[in-house]
Amino acid sequence: MTVIYPSPIFGPVHSRRLGVSLGINLLPEDGKCCSFDCLYCECGFNKEHVPHAKMPSREAVRDALESRLSDMKRNGPTPDVLTFAGNGEPTMHPHFPEIIEDTIALRNRYFPDAKVSVLSNATRITQPAVFEALKKVDNNILKLDTVSTPYINKVDRPNGSYDVDALIEQMKRFNGHCIIQTMFMGGEHEGESVSNVSDDFATPWMDAIKYIAPAEVMIYTIDRETPAKGLRKASHEELDRIAEKLRVEGIKCQVSY
Repeated sequence: MTVIYPSPIFGPVHSRRLGVSLGINLLPEDGKCCSFDCLYCECGFNKEHVPHAKMPSREAVRDALESRLSDMKRNGPTPDVLTFAGNGEPTMHPHFPEIIEDTIALRNRYFPDAKVSVLSNATRITQPAVFEALKKVDNNILKLDTVSTPYINKVDRPNGSYDVDALIEQMKRFNGHCIIQTMFMGGEHEGESVSNVSDDFATPWMDAIKYIAPAEVMIYTIDRETPAKGLRKASHEELDRIAEKLRVEGIKCQVSY
């Protein structure tokens, strides 16, 4: 079942990785807007969910967020995190940096212990304004499913050019103020394997992780129905094997099965 989120605020929901999470969706409420078109995306394929509504304005996001935080202050629950996620890539919003400023100010006013998180596919981190905005959030969560360009083109399916080496260099520039999030899975699509759990994929990926030196790595697998059929969850054993290799290197790793 495809998931299309309300905009600009949804939840709170319980996140496998973040706890009680109030969602902030900067994309249109009636479709998907993303610089990736992942085979495993819970929001479906881009072409099947073309939005007709506009992105919410900066003012609409700020007002809706303040209204929801005010209600939660009175009636609960207390959020662990305010999470930019939803129907695609949040950094595509033209006022993403300003919205981050507004969100931090509102968080400080209502729930100063809550974290501000951004789930990003990292495609826009080379833009200076986006890079600087992500440096200000508590959890700068960036996707890196592999370092293999053919795999990225087959599974993550970027819309436009994607230079994985350049993005790894930019991730390094966060000086540890980032969390790398990686989807591991098995199965096949259109007769080709989409597994990235073998050492052929995991070892060069791990070398990149060591180079980036993030605060943490989040590895996870498929949790909901995927638009592409034939994909399969990575097993507990496959995820644990990769996680243990990271931990041996002194890298903090969180696993979601």
